Amino acid sequence: MPAPQSNHAKGLLLTAIGGMALTADIPLIKLSGGDVWSVLMLRSGTTLLAALCIWAVWRTLTPRAPALVPGKAGAAVAVFYALSSIAFITAVYNTSTANVVFILAFNTMFAALLSWVFLKERPGAATLAAMAAMILGVLVIVGDGIAAGNLFGDMMALAASFLIASAITISRASGRDMGFTPLVATLLPFMVALGFVAQQGGLQISAPWWIVFNGAVVMPLSFYCLATGPRYISAPEVAMFYLLETVLAPVWVWMIFSEAPSTRSLAGGAVLVAALVAHSLWQIAQGNRRRRAARPPRHP
Repeated sequence: MPAPQSNHAKGLLLTAIGGMALTADIPLIKLSGGDVWSVLMLRSGTTLLAALCIWAVWRTLTPRAPALVPGKAGAAVAVFYALSSIAFITAVYNTSTANVVFILAFNTMFAALLSWVFLKERPGAATLAAMAAMILGVLVIVGDGIAAGNLFGDMMALAASFLIASAITISRASGRDMGFTPLVATLLPFMVALGFVAQQGGLQISAPWWIVFNGAVVMPLSFYCLATGPRYISAPEVAMFYLLETVLAPVWVWMIFSEAPSTRSLAGGAVLVAALVAHSLWQIAQGNRRRRAARPPRHP
């Protein structure tokens, strides 16, 4: 198999593994039966410990291991990821799983808007159309949250989406390797949660092993694979695999906990997913056309 095709297949496999692993995050959080601060502390702590162990081994094997927090840009990215982690866990405990993952899918469009404002990367007409459709989908979901009394959780999910998009935008602007940055950024939520857990007299988790598995295995695996995928495949293709969590996490939660999404939440989520899929397929097609146009003509 030619090298470009082999690399593309490798990127698809890595990103598929990362996307599938990420779908287990919310179900594992709910299986633990813990309160928000206990879960945040244990999940962040185990993720941080796993990241530091992996980095230490990598550093031992080769001095070319990436920096944990590369410069001022890395510090800013770490802060945004840390705050997004706090907002995400808070959202999980204050609204439905479907609302959380559907609203998080909006981070793609937040990133496009931020790139437009700060990096002067004006989005095309197709991106603007997808943004309009996704804003409509989010409004439907948030409207459902207001009716169900879940507005706070929906707003936390929206905040997490914006914070993740901010981190992505800074990463793109810096051009630095930020592979370990979201993992070590868990130090801040760990410290914040530690204070609350100490006040309440210790961890309150019925099944902590689910969170240990989540933080030590699922999170590092998903973040590493999803961060490595763009080296081999296009950003729109990577975005398609992020949708696995949007589609499958509510299914796992429904199967395990019988938490069925509301009709309005499903309607808004369908609009979001359809807009993202259509936009990603359009970008992939555009990229293929540009690559074909750039190839030198073949002579007989």
